[in-house]
Amino acid sequence: MERKSYSAGAVKMSFWFMEFRKVVSLLAEGKSLDEIKELNKEQNIFGAPTTLRSEQIYSTVAGRVRTLDESFCSVFLESDVASQKLFALVAAMAYDTLFFDFVYEVVREKMIIGSNSFADSDIRIFFKDKQLQDEKVAKWTDATLNRLGRCYKTMLFEAGLTDKGKDERKILKPILDPVMQRWLEDHDMEACVSALIGVR
Repeated sequence: MERKSYSAGAVKMSFWFMEFRKVVSLLAEGKSLDEIKELNKEQNIFGAPTTLRSEQIYSTVAGRVRTLDESFCSVFLESDVASQKLFALVAAMAYDTLFFDFVYEVVREKMIIGSNSFADSDIRIFFKDKQLQDEKVAKWTDATLNRLGRCYKTMLFEAGLTDKGKDERKILKPILDPVMQRWLEDHDMEACVSALIGVR
C-alpha cells in the first residue's frame, strides 16, 4: 500500500458509503471512472447540493476506488453491507495515510491491549505525536486538528467500527469475511487487515 504525505483534506470529506457503492456498481456495469465523472457532471448522480460538492464527492470517491485493484469490484458487490462498509473504510485508509495511521496506531493498539475504546484524549495525543514527527502537521491549527478528529470518529462510526459515545468511543471489533480478508492479503493490504481486527 502506497504511503502519501499527510493531508488535512479529510476535514472536507465524509465516509460517503452510498456514493462509493454507486461508483463501484457503475464500474461493474462497464463504465470507466472518466465516464462516471461525466455522468456526475450531467446528472449529479450523488444528489449533491452544489456542483462544487458534487465534484468533491466524485474526486474523493474515485480517488479511494483507485487505491484498490479493480478486481475488488466483484468481491465488494457479492459481500454483505457490513463487509462493503469495511471495504469502503479500507479504501478511505489507503487514500489518506494520516487516517490509516490513526486507525493503525490508535484503534488497532487499543484492540491489542484489550482496552476496546478510545477517548478524545487519545486523538489529541495521536495528533501531538504527528506534529512532532511531521513539519506539515506541526503547522496545522487546533481547529483543523479538532475537525479532523471529528471526521475520523464519524467515518469509523459510519463504517460500523465504533459506537457513537460522546467522550469515549467503544470499538466494535469486526469479523472479517474470509473472502474479503483473502483479497486484502493477496493485494498487499495486510496492514489494513491488522488495523481492522487488532493484531500485531
